[in-house]
Amino acid sequence: MKEIIEGDRPFKYVSDSETIMTELVLPNDTNQLGNLLGGRLMHWIDICAATAAARHSNMVCVTASVDKIDFHNPIKLGELVILKASVNRVFNTSMEVGVKVFAENIKTGEVRHTNSAYLTFVSLDEKGKPCLAPLVKPVTDDQKRRYEKALIRRGYRIEQAKKK
Repeated sequence: MKEIIEGDRPFKYVSDSETIMTELVLPNDTNQLGNLLGGRLMHWIDICAATAAARHSNMVCVTASVDKIDFHNPIKLGELVILKASVNRVFNTSMEVGVKVFAENIKTGEVRHTNSAYLTFVSLDEKGKPCLAPLVKPVTDDQKRRYEKALIRRGYRIEQAKKK
């Protein structure tokens, strides 16, 4: 969707960045227990989130940070992995992208939520320098909740960086 300008800075809707990726877990993606390798899932999460960030900004976006990722439920060989990403909030040169991960058993149709992750991306201009991205405008109650929580997470990230 085309950027809309409100005030001094253009904005886009959260829905403009929504990205869905589906991957099939193959033997090369698994450990000795037949579970999806954590590193492979993190790779897919990063790709899905980077795509959402690029769709939002219409620029190349690089990963600045990845928040903690918990592995609640294993994803098994032969299952589908569905990753859903969208921009939660834009700050100055950074933006938070949320990714939800689901596993689908092809035989039974059961779908379960396995992971959530939050990543921070920076938009780069033609010279590779950080630049402002359009702001994001949440519409639904869920988008508004994620928008507000992103500010809280950002505050936590800043506090943690100060401690280093």
